[in-house]
Amino acid sequence: MVFDLLRPLGARAGEREINVLTMRPLSRGPTDWAPELEYAYADGQSFELELPFEDGRLTQVKFALQGTFGTGAGGRWIHGWQYIGQVERGSATFRNSLLYISGYRFDGRWSMLSMAGLRQVGLRQFGPTSLLLNHSVFYDFDPETVLGLEVNLRQDIAGDDRTRALVIPQIHRRLTELTSLQAGLGVEFRTDRDAGLVAALRLIREF
Repeated sequence: MVFDLLRPLGARAGEREINVLTMRPLSRGPTDWAPELEYAYADGQSFELELPFEDGRLTQVKFALQGTFGTGAGGRWIHGWQYIGQVERGSATFRNSLLYISGYRFDGRWSMLSMAGLRQVGLRQFGPTSLLLNHSVFYDFDPETVLGLEVNLRQDIAGDDRTRALVIPQIHRRLTELTSLQAGLGVEFRTDRDAGLVAALRLIREF
C-alpha cells in the first residue's frame, strides 16, 4: 500500500490506473500526498509517473519502471524488478532505487509480497547509500476485502547511518469493479525522532 507496485506483476498490456496516496503523521509534520499515473505498456511491463506533495508544495518528480521475470510453483510464485528515479524540485538531488520483487500465494486466502533493493542519492555518489526492504502479508477476508500488514525499512549505509521503519496494518476494499480504497494506521520508528502514529489512505481508479 505505502511502498507499492506499479500495476501488479504480470499486468496485461494496456492496463491503466490513477491513484492518490495520502500519508499524515498524527502528531506532527505536513501531510504527504501524491497523485500517480500507472500504465502497462507491454505484458508484464509497467511505467509510473508520480508527483509527491507536502501540503500544497510539489517536492519531487518521480518516475518508475517495473518488469516481470516470470512465474513458478504452479503459478503461485511470481517475481520481477522495479526501478525508481526521483528528482528533488529546486535542487540537483537525484535518487536511483533498484529493487527485486517476489510474490507468493499460499492458498486461496493467504499471500505475501517482498521487495528488497538499494538506493543511491546523487549522481556523484559512487555506490549505494541506503538499503530498502518491504514485506507485506495479506489475507483475503472476502471477495471484496483484503487485510494486510506491511513493514517498510530504510537503512542508510552512508552518511548519517539513519534508520526509518514503518509498520502499518491495513485494509483494502473494492468499492466498484474499477474503484478501490486502501486505508491503514501504523507506527513509524526513526533514529532521529520519537516513534509516532501515521495514517495512510490510497484511492485507486482503474480504466
